[in-house]
Amino acid sequence: MTRGIRGAITVEENSKEQIWLAARQLVTEILSMNELRAEEIGAIIFSTTEDLTAAFPSSAIRQLPALRLVPLFDTREPAVDDSLPLCIRVLILADTDKAQNKIHHVYLGGAKNLRPDLDHD
Repeated sequence: MTRGIRGAITVEENSKEQIWLAARQLVTEILSMNELRAEEIGAIIFSTTEDLTAAFPSSAIRQLPALRLVPLFDTREPAVDDSLPLCIRVLILADTDKAQNKIHHVYLGGAKNLRPDLDHD
């Protein structure tokens, strides 16, 4: 069964290094928490807030040998009043036998505030 796994992370500044580090941290944590292997991933879709212009998050993931064949896509989020700045969001589409209530969505840094209903420990 294909499941959608969500996550988000914030960065301190609009720099290639920060964006790439955050994207890698977020995807690595999601894969670990959900015990996923690259061959189980159908696609990874990133979105960034309009203040992140220094790099594509997918470029950081493309450099990870295990994920080099996974389809990646980046998009810009709409500018919404009072939205969380400097934020990278991700949707991973993956094949897994886990029940939907066993999927671990990962929100790191300032992005934890986006989903206070989730256990972030």
